[in-house]
Amino acid sequence: MAFDLKDTYLFSQLSDSQLERVRSFSQKIRLQDGGVLFEAGDEARRFFVVIEGQIKLSRLSLNGNEKVIEVVSAGHSFAEALLFANHPNYPVRAVAITETVLIAIENKAFLALLRESVETCFRVMGDMSMRLRHLIKEIDDLTLQSASGRVAGYLCGRYLTGGGARVKFDLDTPKGVLASRLSVKPETFSRILNNFTSQGLVKVRGGRIEILNPDGLKRQAQSAGICGHSMGPAKEDA
Repeated sequence: MAFDLKDTYLFSQLSDSQLERVRSFSQKIRLQDGGVLFEAGDEARRFFVVIEGQIKLSRLSLNGNEKVIEVVSAGHSFAEALLFANHPNYPVRAVAITETVLIAIENKAFLALLRESVETCFRVMGDMSMRLRHLIKEIDDLTLQSASGRVAGYLCGRYLTGGGARVKFDLDTPKGVLASRLSVKPETFSRILNNFTSQGLVKVRGGRIEILNPDGLKRQAQSAGICGHSMGPAKEDA
């Protein structure tokens, strides 16, 4: 099915004529796996919507280690909060995880449109509010919860969105990237999955995971207070 901007949260309240204007100052971008969209510090003139694939947003620590801030999947936007900064620069690096297609939207042109659409202004504010709430919850998870709890919370979130007693799903994000997203080392992530396997909670075959004991997995996550709050690709609440 063809991608339509109107299907995204941010643009759902725009009229057909307004959507046509957005398309007029938008550009489709294709990136290969590993392709860099922008570097931290680059001038932020555009924000983006992912059509296909995934974008990894990350920063480098002082010791050179990469910390994945977010993995943006198809249908989601990013960098729109920078619309309202006077002289914005991207605070993160954006890299395609797989072959990825995006729509790039010019900030100045979109701001001019926002002045004509109160509904869309509220949508942008709501979007930023949800992201802020997500980040606050993530700070709690990272500072107060165990690594096992964070991995269980991620799997629990995938289970709750999968629907079914024996949910199977593929890790569509590379394990190393996902481990960084959960703030654990790759070997720790693998060890936790092995522990969950030995407990009969999940079955792992390569990048494919099957939830065998959802109640036991939920208890693992609930003991950390994070069941249902996936720290994988960010999901919008509405």
